[in-house]
Amino acid sequence: MSGDIAKDSAEGSSRSSGNHHHQRQTSAPLSRYESQKRRDWNTFGQYLKNQRPPVALSQCNCNHVLDFLRYLDQFGKTKVHLQGCVFFGQPDPPAPCTCPLRQAWGSLDALIGRLRAAYEEHGGSPETNPFGNGAIRIHLREVRDCQSKARGIPYKKKKKKKNQIKPNDDAKSSSKQHTSSLAS
Repeated sequence: MSGDIAKDSAEGSSRSSGNHHHQRQTSAPLSRYESQKRRDWNTFGQYLKNQRPPVALSQCNCNHVLDFLRYLDQFGKTKVHLQGCVFFGQPDPPAPCTCPLRQAWGSLDALIGRLRAAYEEHGGSPETNPFGNGAIRIHLREVRDCQSKARGIPYKKKKKKKNQIKPNDDAKSSSKQHTSSLAS
């Protein structure tokens, strides 16, 4: 989620009752991930309450989640060039344009991961989790592909790092020197 949204939701959640604040002080501090997950969950809950008519969490489905993702675009900071823009497909455009700012795909993907976990932590079953619905995965894939084309930078999946110990290059070169001096 963008920094602006996180700040807004954090400010809103800090105005809660004093008892809740006191409970938080006595328990161990939350990790950055857990704090963000809590803010995201509270923001999504507030979004549902602000719908007309308000939507109960038990009635929430993937369409509400998709609407929430589209709503968040207005707070985005990533320039996404439209197909008609002269800078479409250019990674570093030389001048400003009027194309919209959107939420970055990576931010939305991480947000959905946190909300998916929070849903199940709050008693929802994995089978009914609206954040894990196939429509959400398709939407995220479309956002990723659209942003990749608009920037002219293809998306490449990051390879997981393996903790392998690489042989020391110095040891290789010194053994080569040693064998070459023996051959002379």
